[in-house]
Parts: sequence; C-alpha cells; structure tokens
Amino acid sequence: MRCPKCGSIEDKVIDSRPVNHFGAIRRRRICLRCQFRFTTYEEIERIATRLIKGDGRHEPFDRNKLLAGMVAACLKRPVKLEALEQAADEIVQELEATNEREIPSRTVGIMAMEKLHQLDEVAYVRYASVYRRFEEVGEFIDEIKQLARKPRVPSGAQPDLFPA
Repeated sequence: MRCPKCGSIEDKVIDSRPVNHFGAIRRRRICLRCQFRFTTYEEIERIATRLIKGDGRHEPFDRNKLLAGMVAACLKRPVKLEALEQAADEIVQELEATNEREIPSRTVGIMAMEKLHQLDEVAYVRYASVYRRFEEVGEFIDEIKQLARKPRVPSGAQPDLFPA
C-alpha cells in the first residue's frame, strides 16, 4: 500500500477490524518513513452477476435497485430500513452462493417477495402487484386470498408475542 503523503510502500498495520457482515476489513496503517497514519479498506472481489430480464435483455445486478423496490413497497409501513437492508443482503448472499453468473430476474423477484412476506404482508402485496403486473382488481383479490392461506414465517426481526 502506498502512503498517500510520501508515496512510500513501507507501512505497518496498527489496527484491523471488520466493517460489515459482507467481509470487508478496515485497516489502520502507519507509514514507516513519514509516520503518516491512513486507513484502507479490503473486501472480497465479487463476480459480477447479471440479470436476465423477462424480455431477454441482460443487465448487471444492482443491490441498490433491489433495495429501492423493497423500500417503495414498504412506504408508510412499520418496516425498519435496517430490516430491508438485511433482507437485501440475504438475497445477495443467496445469489452469490449459487455461483451463477446469470440469474433470471424472476428468481430475484420471488426472493424479494418471500422476504417481504416475512416482514410485512401489505408490502408483499404491493411488491407483488408491481412485480406480477396486476392490471385488474381481481388479481389483487386472488393474491390476498392466497396470502391468507400461506403461513407467515416470522423473520428474526420481530419476536413472536404469543408463542404456541
């Protein structure tokens, strides 16, 4: 690592700590020549995942786009942003675990709906309405009826108030 002050490549790591659950590491360093202290971040280089859209187009997977869609579905709902970020991170980790370079966008949409179903059923229906392109009221009603039959698996974010 080059010192940003003098350009020397001789340094010493004086502190290391993880900065997030993705495996990044923050390293505090000191230049052995000029004693300047600086910080570097180290993280795993990830393989770029591409989405195969419904119309056959390919585009890079974007976690922020996924999160934005989930946030929009939860607008004015009692869902914390941290819970949505954790859900998006879990989806990213599941996608990376497949080691696939190209993934159908349908797969990501289904994963997002499952996470939203665990967090908030109204947000789930909102997301499903956009994802599945509902055009009639009957489609909403059918989805809500299916939702009533589908058991809700609570996420770790909220404790069960009345355990069985």
